[in-house]
Amino acid sequence: MKRAPPAWLQATPFTAVMLLFFIAPLLLIAAVSFWPLSDYELIPGFTFQNYATLFEGCASLQDPCVTLKTYASTIKFSLVTWALTLVIGFAIAYFLAFHVRSLTAQTVLFVVCTIPFWTSNVIRMISWVPLLGRNGLVNQTLQAAGLTSEPVEWLLFSDFSVVLAFVHLYTMFMIVPIFNSMMRIDRSLIEAATDAGASAWQTLWNVVVPLSRTGILIGSIFVITIVMGDFVTVGVMGGQQIASVGKTIQVQTSYLQFPLAAANAVVLLAVVLLIIVALNRLVDLRKEL
Repeated sequence: MKRAPPAWLQATPFTAVMLLFFIAPLLLIAAVSFWPLSDYELIPGFTFQNYATLFEGCASLQDPCVTLKTYASTIKFSLVTWALTLVIGFAIAYFLAFHVRSLTAQTVLFVVCTIPFWTSNVIRMISWVPLLGRNGLVNQTLQAAGLTSEPVEWLLFSDFSVVLAFVHLYTMFMIVPIFNSMMRIDRSLIEAATDAGASAWQTLWNVVVPLSRTGILIGSIFVITIVMGDFVTVGVMGGQQIASVGKTIQVQTSYLQFPLAAANAVVLLAVVLLIIVALNRLVDLRKEL
């Protein structure tokens, strides 16, 4: 009988891929973040000046520095997008899992939800411009209905348009894991709650939500981490007028300030990891999966 190769040998290809394409780039970015800042070339060395530059003037809480303001803006976008995608994603996943009985219908509706992913993110973002612009369809409709006398300015190139694009782009990342968790729920538990006299809302809150927490956590991690590092959406939908950490790093790299951008990336990674650790304190994924 042929024996299977040892576990360490089976894990070697995966480990090699992780080291080459994940761990090594992170270590390189961390190393570059300590190199001296130069306008024309990368000079290996060791200095904390890049981190000092990032947080220069941040000691005063009454007048936060640019870095703190940028991180506050990015976290604001992440939390608002997370809340909206959670509500929308949970509602859609609940409908697909509990109100659509046919497996074929579930599959068809699920595929319909993925249709926007068949095109580029940039194309999906640009599609909002003719709708939300000064002479766009929304403003024309509002003026034709007599609801406004002039175009609404905040529909485009504003915080509203950025959040709208985020929700449009990333709600699916919340739907999929929540739907997967809901499909694993034993339907007899729902029937037992109903037989015990629980209302639909009580069943939802006391049975469905707790049993869907793994999917909620995974979806939350997806959405928050993607939004925290996004710079394309903020640039396009914000009209290059709204700051975010990802946008700052993109600008720094465009000006060849690689050590400073690397330091900013390390700080961003630390913030995202802290958020993930905080979320994991609510649900232990290792036990739930």
